[in-house]
Amino acid sequence: MLRVLTISTLFPNVVRPTFGVFVEHQTRALAARQGVEVRVVNPIGLPPFPLDLHPHYRPLRDLPAEESWKGIRVARPRMLTIPGLSGRFNPALLARAARPVIARWRDEGFAFDVIDAQFFYPDGPAAERLASEFGVPLLVKARGADIHYWGARRGCREGIMRAAARAGRLLAVSQSLARDMAGMGMDAAKIAVHYTGCDLERFRPNDRAAAKRDLGVTGPLVVSLGSLIPRKGHELVIEAMAGVEGATLLVVGEGPERERLERLVRQRGLGDRVRLLGNRPHAELPGILVAADVMALASESEGLANAWVEALACGTPVVTPDVDGAAEAIDRPAAGRLLRERTPAAIAAAIRDILTDPPPQAAVRESAERFSWERNGRQLHEHLAHLAATGPAR
Repeated sequence: MLRVLTISTLFPNVVRPTFGVFVEHQTRALAARQGVEVRVVNPIGLPPFPLDLHPHYRPLRDLPAEESWKGIRVARPRMLTIPGLSGRFNPALLARAARPVIARWRDEGFAFDVIDAQFFYPDGPAAERLASEFGVPLLVKARGADIHYWGARRGCREGIMRAAARAGRLLAVSQSLARDMAGMGMDAAKIAVHYTGCDLERFRPNDRAAAKRDLGVTGPLVVSLGSLIPRKGHELVIEAMAGVEGATLLVVGEGPERERLERLVRQRGLGDRVRLLGNRPHAELPGILVAADVMALASESEGLANAWVEALACGTPVVTPDVDGAAEAIDRPAAGRLLRERTPAAIAAAIRDILTDPPPQAAVRESAERFSWERNGRQLHEHLAHLAATGPAR
């Protein structure tokens, strides 16, 4: 039996059911492997009273301290956080929150063999402390912003590099990210590429015209999928719609940029063609992506976006800047267009090009066939089992 303790600051709950859903899928794929037991520590960041009464945080106060989430035991210890100020202290705060539940689980018989940290920051440095204390090997996965953003910040980079030195295995979601990690000074011999997965049964081509009718859309449809944060570049796709006559844009996601994006839609007079749908249940995404003629995501950086893979699996070509792991997903003409310029004009031109000569859904789908959760879980199992057999790094 391989017993895995997973630490992840992103993991779904009843308040935020789509928050880190890709981590949930990876964890469930690992837990489905024969001879594997997985438990998850998902710290819930809350500011001190009375700030925790703010509507953004208040629902999180009522989450259970521990529960079974889709068959996986998940602890949600409260972690002190001060919005905008505690970034560099978050690893220590995370370790402090996680330590008691981990110790209790071990006393109760869950003698975990290895710690699996799902992000390089703040999960990685916190897991590095805990792995040292409990004397177990450590695996840390890099996903993109944890390297490109937090890895560039003083006070954070140092913890990331300590975690990289302590870990026996480092995973990257793309070859591009693996090169960036090595460029930071991480041991390239310890880095392995671990692509994301996709539910290829749920995300698959279907009747596009019928899917559009279900959404109340006529004519060409563009979808932009991702959190409403500056890095995702939704404003660039909205601006591009002025150059794509007759097309509708659906933006799926939520975040602090929502008011600014709504204002931009009004200013550009696009209210009849651009709709911000907010967060949608993950089960609704296949229908939305199948309906789209193009999925456009103007991200400034991405490790390898799950949204790219899910769109491709539905037979929907992708338009995105040629950043990070984009070329590893959009690896053939049928899969979409990689942009050299991250501008509304370039986005609009690429969308028009696809709408003029759309590729067959089956040809687009082929580019996603190599991404599956079964493969993802099998590879993760192999990495963790190797670490458990060799013991902690010295």
